Amino acid sequence: MFCQKNGAKGEDPRLQAISEAIRVVPHFPKQGIMFQDITTLLLDHKAFKDAVDIFIDRYRDMSISVVAAGVEARGFIFGSSIALGIGAKFVPLCKPQKLPGEVISEKYVLEYGTDCLEMHLGAVKPSERVIIVDDLVATGGTLSAAIRLLERAGGEVVECACVIGLPDLKVQCRLNGKPLYILVEPRQVENCF
Repeated sequence: MFCQKNGAKGEDPRLQAISEAIRVVPHFPKQGIMFQDITTLLLDHKAFKDAVDIFIDRYRDMSISVVAAGVEARGFIFGSSIALGIGAKFVPLCKPQKLPGEVISEKYVLEYGTDCLEMHLGAVKPSERVIIVDDLVATGGTLSAAIRLLERAGGEVVECACVIGLPDLKVQCRLNGKPLYILVEPRQVENCF
């Protein structure tokens, strides 16, 4: 797995505003979690547009046919915007029982149990070049399941892309040998109680 943070070859000046637009909510949804809330990024139209534009600039000339986003709402916001910007189709990856019609699914293990991703059968054609987009990557379990699902459908996963990636990600996540591109690392809040 390759983890590349945006700005590794020179910091993009837009990244600070993107990072600052993400609200950190201490102890949500449970004690000890520093939740990275991208809804405040969405309220800042310039920072939101800059985030999407950075991804579009990266993928515009890579012959990407499919932008797949998971799981559920937050990844969809960025994935659909990027798909429109690069002229690719958008494929939602959902939790079970959320898509009508025939689906293919991929179960995966979480720290506390199992979960499952589904996508429409036939949404990805063999040899289509795919990027997977999400808002945040923690352990990489969901992205790894998305890679397996898309490859089972015949897609060629080129890269995974996330707005936020944990700083110790290189140790924690396993993305089936696929590169991971992240814009920013989580901000910390001082004096949280």
